[in-house]
Amino acid sequence: MPNTFPKHNKLCGKERIAALYKDGKRFTAWPLRVTYMPAEQTTQVLVWAPKSLFKHAVQRNHLRRLMREAYRLHQDLLGGEHCLIAFNYMDKEVQPYAVVEKALCKALKKIASPR
Repeated sequence: MPNTFPKHNKLCGKERIAALYKDGKRFTAWPLRVTYMPAEQTTQVLVWAPKSLFKHAVQRNHLRRLMREAYRLHQDLLGGEHCLIAFNYMDKEVQPYAVVEKALCKALKKIASPR
């Protein structure tokens, strides 16, 4: 699987996002809160950093960039499973890439593991 993150892998659309948050399963891999649910066609991902914690857009963009990069490099940990996934950043401080990457890998392994 190539290490890319094309547009069709980005979760968008109010109805799909609302359904994910309503019916999806949640867990925490600090500093991320992960919400996921099975999907039929392809895996789609939403990354989110709250404006209430990070007033400057530069900080929010940086955090989203960190999460997207970690997902892009480690998406093979899902093992071909198709899901809708939302990664919400919860910490009040900007963590280094290594911390975000470790949390995201932990989350992807948990999603891929048999239930």
